[in-house]
Amino acid sequence: MIEQLPSPAPHELDALTSLWESSVRATHRFLAPKDIEFYRRMVREEALQAVELYVIRDNENGFAAFAGVEADMLEMLFVAPSARGKGLGRKLIEYLVVHRGIRRVDVNEQNTQAVGFYARMGFRIASRDALDPSGRPYPILHLTL
Repeated sequence: MIEQLPSPAPHELDALTSLWESSVRATHRFLAPKDIEFYRRMVREEALQAVELYVIRDNENGFAAFAGVEADMLEMLFVAPSARGKGLGRKLIEYLVVHRGIRRVDVNEQNTQAVGFYARMGFRIASRDALDPSGRPYPILHLTL
């Protein structure tokens, strides 16, 4: 079941940040360790609090997957490594397209699994930036439905 998490408590922000990090370490092998630490701080202190959060909980009432949305933009989508391949990302996307009207998402070009996932979900490349928004050498694909 997908639920909106309107105002996450500090322990929930910690849990979401941990899920983010474990997911990134499993899927973003192109990132340098120092960059993961940089982004981790940004995610915990800024990004998670700047979006509408939607979560899917695991059997222990923790988080199995989450997405962050702003306007019609999917700002983030992460699935716990133990929950990958179970359709949680698809469920979040389908829900957010219908209920939140998302039409855009940015993805690291080097994250080929995510690029393929979004293509299967109907997203197409609209443009590309050679650097990420922080100026790091991780090209970003801008996708639209």
